[in-house]
Amino acid sequence: MTLTPPQGTPPVEPSRDTVIELERVTKVYRTGSFSVAALRGVSLSIEQGEYVAIIGPSGSGKSTLMHILGCLDIPTSGRYHLAGDDVSHMSETALAEVRNRRIGFVFQQFNLLASMTAWQNVELPLAYAGVPRAERKERAMAALARVGLAGRVQHRPGELSGGQQQRVAVARALVTEPDLILADEPTGNLDSVSAADVLRLMGDLHDAGRTLLLITHDVEVAGAANRVVGIRDGLLTENDARFAESIR
Repeated sequence: MTLTPPQGTPPVEPSRDTVIELERVTKVYRTGSFSVAALRGVSLSIEQGEYVAIIGPSGSGKSTLMHILGCLDIPTSGRYHLAGDDVSHMSETALAEVRNRRIGFVFQQFNLLASMTAWQNVELPLAYAGVPRAERKERAMAALARVGLAGRVQHRPGELSGGQQQRVAVARALVTEPDLILADEPTGNLDSVSAADVLRLMGDLHDAGRTLLLITHDVEVAGAANRVVGIRDGLLTENDARFAESIR
């Protein structure tokens, strides 16, 4: 966990080996005169190749933190560096570019287009990035092979099991070769066998050197990661067994 520097100490610019660097990040939501502090001075470092789980109950601030880490929102105050670049106050256009090229998302709901085949779903981020058609298909096929679906590339989501659909979503996250794979409750809609299969895949990606961040409320799912960070009331607590036990 990043320590808060003494008052007046200039911030240290993170290296490219630091994929995530949050420094005293807050997020306050305001409606008229009413305000809610969802994050209250969060500092966190994640190095290249780490596999980290962030775990917390409903209302803990974990969804807000996920939105900031995924460049879906910006902090009220504090700094966020992604692979060395300050993304704290980028425009929406710039954030969209970061999301498409530098972060691979895996969601609970899969978010696959039912009318498209597996490889067409996987190539979508490349299409948005302007990659030529032939290269898009080649890279999509390679990504599906990496997640064990080389024989399912022509299948549509409705022809795949839940676990296979999530593998397609993981392939889509991989296809842009992002700095970070951000998985938000990736096993939430899966049976126990499929969930274990997806977690094994995540472990394989980590073994291959990928940087993974897993957001979950499930202690057992979080246990698949190499490092666990708890969140409650907008504050982080790291590797705290009592915290993990308290949210079972």
